[in-house]
Amino acid sequence: MIMPRREFIMLAGGATITWPLTARAQQPERVRRIGVLMALAADDPQGQARLVAFVQGLQESGWTDGRNVRIDTRWAAGDADRFRRYAAELVALAPDVILASGGTGVGALLQATRTVPIVFAQTNDPVGAGYVDSLARPGGNATGFTNMEYGASGKYLELLKEIIPRMARAAVLRDPTIPQGIGQFGAIQAVAPSLGVELRPIDVHDALEIERAVTAFARSPNGGLIVTGSALTAVHRDLIIALAARLKLPAVYWDRFFVTGGGLISYGPDSIDPHRRAAGYVDRILKGEKPADLPVQAPSKYELVVNLKTAKALGLDVPATVLARADAVIE
Repeated sequence: MIMPRREFIMLAGGATITWPLTARAQQPERVRRIGVLMALAADDPQGQARLVAFVQGLQESGWTDGRNVRIDTRWAAGDADRFRRYAAELVALAPDVILASGGTGVGALLQATRTVPIVFAQTNDPVGAGYVDSLARPGGNATGFTNMEYGASGKYLELLKEIIPRMARAAVLRDPTIPQGIGQFGAIQAVAPSLGVELRPIDVHDALEIERAVTAFARSPNGGLIVTGSALTAVHRDLIIALAARLKLPAVYWDRFFVTGGGLISYGPDSIDPHRRAAGYVDRILKGEKPADLPVQAPSKYELVVNLKTAKALGLDVPATVLARADAVIE
């Protein structure tokens, strides 16, 4: 049978429309690349919880590792050299965007690149540290979610004094190499005179130094311990909690995971949620938005957590005024 010329042209024309559509449908989805620089160690449950929250946040936006994204993760374990080395490694992979968990990672990444987009979580005072121009208009290649305001750090000393009215001395564990270590100590210093408390800064470098300095401090009576936020205090948290228990030293911490691990009391924002929220910014960047146009967001809530088991072991009665304000009490 010979097909009429008019019908052949119509069929052929339809084929020219169908073939490109079929070819496009068969093309694999473009795989985007995400770098992740974590502040903790790979075997740290808290670090894993933060990473899981980030990955779940990506999945809620339609991004799945191994399907349409590839996630390259590095774990710095609080070590400054690793932060720098892994930052360079991740930038060399030419990712579409990098997540930085913690301020030390942001600084290392910005030394390695001023073009690759960076989304940070758990970062204090990014303006003062020079990571962004302003919270409303970051202006560069980094944006994200901040941690505690420095001024709120004075609450640590107020809480300890409320629980231990006789306290006259407080050791402050801090990392002096990061802005957070300096800023938080300054805020605590500002309230110390009005509370009649003498401060003793203890610079965190390694486990041996922490144990030596805290043990020496605890030899005198009426002391308390304040643990400020940093990757190093998080990495050494088991040691710090054990020291406080052994030396009968009441302590306040910057994150609830210290208290669930046996610490006395904590005050600060949730450290998991910013990683889930960071996934939303990563999604927006992958879809074409710029970090410079995404405002830096502050925590929406601070939580107070008290461990009554630890209080009992220390021979302390936590005042009802503190318990009434607590968001969680471990009994």
